[in-house]
Amino acid sequence: MSHAEDHQATRRDFLFYATAGAGAVTAGAAIWPLVDQMNPTADVQALSSIRVDVSGVEEGTQMTVKYLGKPVFIRRRTAEEIEAARQVDLDDLIDPIARNANIEDDAPATDENRTLDEAGEWLVQIGVCTHLGCVPIGDGAGDYDGWFCPCHGSHYDGSGRTRKGPAPENLPIPVAEFVDDTTLRLG
Repeated sequence: MSHAEDHQATRRDFLFYATAGAGAVTAGAAIWPLVDQMNPTADVQALSSIRVDVSGVEEGTQMTVKYLGKPVFIRRRTAEEIEAARQVDLDDLIDPIARNANIEDDAPATDENRTLDEAGEWLVQIGVCTHLGCVPIGDGAGDYDGWFCPCHGSHYDGSGRTRKGPAPENLPIPVAEFVDDTTLRLG
């Protein structure tokens, strides 16, 4: 190989790599806006976590807040409601999974696995029927003294577990925690 041929190969290699590099940068610049537009918008990020003052929720009552466009039921249960929910045999449940985003995915649907506190006083759940997305009515409604979806007849018990009707899953529990005695953070 002569010196001239070696020089041509080096120049050809340089042009090949320079063209490939420029093409990669151009492709990245063209693709980046497409990828970036998939990120959540600022208004969605602002609503990804909310704080709720629950100081006005008396025992045996509930409040409903809107979180990520969905109703969230926050219920402060009585001792009788807690005891009734904890006596349910898991074999009687349609959905044996807790559906609680705060614990492992395959946890059983015991009342303890569905409440926010160990005592079972606070039950926080997304208020959307798992059948077709209707909003169930609460305050002891339905055959199991919990929530009832009048659209198609789904019944949920005092822990939000589906017990009767076409709903295939329990009402889901969102990511939630108490930041102090009267403030609940969702998200």
